[in-house]
Amino acid sequence: MKKFFLLIGFLFLALLAGNGQITVYQPGEKIEYLIHYGLIQGGVATLEVKKDTSLGSEFWHTIIVGRTTGLIDAIFNVRDIYESYINPVTELPARSIRNIREGRYKRYNVVDFDHTTRSDSAILTSDMTGVHIAPKGIHDILSCFFWFRNRIMPNINTIEKGELITITTWFTDELYPISLRYVGPDEVRTKSGKIKCHKFNPVTEKGRLFKTEEDVSIWFSADKNFLPVKIRFDIFVGAFEVDMVNYAGLSHPLEIKQKKE
Repeated sequence: MKKFFLLIGFLFLALLAGNGQITVYQPGEKIEYLIHYGLIQGGVATLEVKKDTSLGSEFWHTIIVGRTTGLIDAIFNVRDIYESYINPVTELPARSIRNIREGRYKRYNVVDFDHTTRSDSAILTSDMTGVHIAPKGIHDILSCFFWFRNRIMPNINTIEKGELITITTWFTDELYPISLRYVGPDEVRTKSGKIKCHKFNPVTEKGRLFKTEEDVSIWFSADKNFLPVKIRFDIFVGAFEVDMVNYAGLSHPLEIKQKKE
């Protein structure tokens, strides 16, 4: 279950960081998801953005919360929270927090990011493992996801089907490489109607959970929000799906084909 909720929160990436205007997301954005295994509800998750000044200046505080419910909760009892304080100018993280509880396993880890002291690299300070030197412009799991929406997705027409994007992020106090393959345009059914999307397959590690390298799929809305609408995990025991059920505070109206009455 640890990797299950990790994949919701991490799915995406950065190639290089730089200055620019954020147009795809904004403080106030909040997305709610239902996690299910077939007809069995397995959990809920929320992803939101808030303004925050607790670190001395204004940052955009992004938070993803995932928890199990019902029968799944009785078995796994997952309460996972990932947070990132993003500089709204550079879109780089200033602080990353991982706060998870999965059954009897608990872990709380804070990592501070210094992107300015060194010209050729970043200095990361973890409350668990100390100081690390990382590549310049490195992101955490959440900040790279938002950066990907704002910097990569608006240029989706330049990405070929089958093209593989590989990057390195920082997760669990180590460099964490992620590869993502663009599948192409697709359409997703939601409770409100159909949404045109772009589908990606994060490359997964075959073995314990997955049969192939393409057993995780994520769909982003094909409008100006590039909203994560759906995620699907095909694992050995079946398929878990994460479906958007509510949204608020979007930068642009969500383009959706309304259901016929």
